[in-house]
Amino acid sequence: MSFYPTTLPALPLREAIVDPVYRAVLSFDGNDLPLFESAFFEDAAFDFNGSVMEGRAAIKSGSWDNVSKLDTTHFLSNVRINLPSEDSTTATVTASALAQHFRTGQGNQPDTTRLTSGALYSFDVAKDPADANGLWKIKLWKMKLVWTEGDWGLMTGN
Repeated sequence: MSFYPTTLPALPLREAIVDPVYRAVLSFDGNDLPLFESAFFEDAAFDFNGSVMEGRAAIKSGSWDNVSKLDTTHFLSNVRINLPSEDSTTATVTASALAQHFRTGQGNQPDTTRLTSGALYSFDVAKDPADANGLWKIKLWKMKLVWTEGDWGLMTGN
């Protein structure tokens, strides 16, 4: 069962537009596959510093499977929404991100190894025409990693 609901009732337009971004990062933090699947279109892409994963299944195997098992939190700030018009079914969301990653079960241990990162995110999102509730989902997530501090071995299981 999902800790977070995959849909929320009657969100105002701009909240609905940014909601898939929050669902995506919360799915990584909570190891929540239904939330992950609700955030992305099947044919979505994830561009991680120029390395592109094509399709939700590739994003899952190339990123989510590793990160979601860690003790991790992602914090978003400076969120901006570019909506061409109030009746648009597509938009762009940008944000700054701070993420902290610890090995599974070690997040609360003092002096444990960690990987902390700062990144810039850009998302192309769209209203899902197949969803009766008009759920917005991610088409493209671009992540520009700006800085890191700590042990990259966390991401590779070392």
